[in-house]
Amino acid sequence: MKRFCLALDLKDDPELIAEYERMHAPGAGWPEVRQNDLNAGILDLQIYRHGTRMVMILETDDHFSFEKKRALDATNTHVQEWERLMWKYQEPLPGAKADEKWLLMDQIFQFEK
Repeated sequence: MKRFCLALDLKDDPELIAEYERMHAPGAGWPEVRQNDLNAGILDLQIYRHGTRMVMILETDDHFSFEKKRALDATNTHVQEWERLMWKYQEPLPGAKADEKWLLMDQIFQFEK
């Protein structure tokens, strides 16, 4: 299993943040988007928020790659529609390129075993 951590900001608007959270509440997500994630090898996906900053934790199978995920996303109209809709709520992180949303974070610490 692999684990990845990504970050993204929300627009600083309490009404938009509340709406974004409702769209991510249990049972509210689009099943086609979830299935696309499963097909890409994502086993678990969690999003945490503090203020406008969000952190996503992905747990994937050993064969997962972001290239494969991007290719699946590009051919799935539901994923494309979901991503366009999410831009209503999301802000790119400082330093992100024009087409970047969730940015991969570097792991800098782990408990020694």
